[in-house]
Amino acid sequence: MTLLQTIIISIIEGLTEFLPVSSTGHMIITQKLLGVPANDEFVHAFTFIIQFGAILSVVCLYWKRFFQIDHTPVPADEKSKFKRFIHPIRFYWLLFVGVIPAFIIGLPAKKSGLLDWLLESVWAVAIMLVVGGIFMLYCDKIFNKGKEENQITEKRAIRIGLFQCLSLIPGTSRSMATIVGGMASGLTRKRAAEYSFFLAVPTMAGATVLDMYDLLNSDSTWASAHNLTMLAVGCVVSFIVALLAMKWFVSFLAKYGFKWFGWYRIIVGLIIIIMLLCDIPLNMVD
Repeated sequence: MTLLQTIIISIIEGLTEFLPVSSTGHMIITQKLLGVPANDEFVHAFTFIIQFGAILSVVCLYWKRFFQIDHTPVPADEKSKFKRFIHPIRFYWLLFVGVIPAFIIGLPAKKSGLLDWLLESVWAVAIMLVVGGIFMLYCDKIFNKGKEENQITEKRAIRIGLFQCLSLIPGTSRSMATIVGGMASGLTRKRAAEYSFFLAVPTMAGATVLDMYDLLNSDSTWASAHNLTMLAVGCVVSFIVALLAMKWFVSFLAKYGFKWFGWYRIIVGLIIIIMLLCDIPLNMVD
């Protein structure tokens, strides 16, 4: 990969990771447009390692939530000894609960290779972009009944975690699935979006660590000085872009909802479908 390809792909990763437009889908399309071979060993490593930059951006933006123990008094009517015990670390407990479905459903699916063929399918990405876009046009009308007083509970965390598993299909969007899951559970758009960001940290970190473990236990030869430099550049770029994208997204979503993201997905998906039907090559470079 060249420096220009590295920067472009990293910008796409940081920009789309937390927006409801499917980062995986955009990465697949971008690699096709740039002529980057998806089955290349280094490209595979690059696409999941630069996610660390995006993960770190969440922790930096919401560092108070991640590093501050809850010192508020336990509710006087709380009789459960377990809930009283976990009250100071309830933030982490709810993240743990939310990530359980990903381990139960997502991990076996990933290990079995059941969905591997979809990761190289531009058709699958294009179709899911359109399907998800149509859904998002009506999402605000269907689920926009959240109340500010509604908090994340164990039941809501599990439900959002189940929605997150839909993102195993490229083009669906983990962000869209979890935010919709939160709104369907009665959360406001802003609160659902923030929990989506928080839940991304253990989910993406776990998936990235597993990929790195598999990579380190293989006979890989990609770790040259040039490739390691590209990885460092990619992580920094994805971190900066993801940080800016999140700050913009929360305010935009609270004000305008999903509609414009829905139209964006539909337009991009239809353009790709037309190109595929007309046998127009996606590669911008040979």
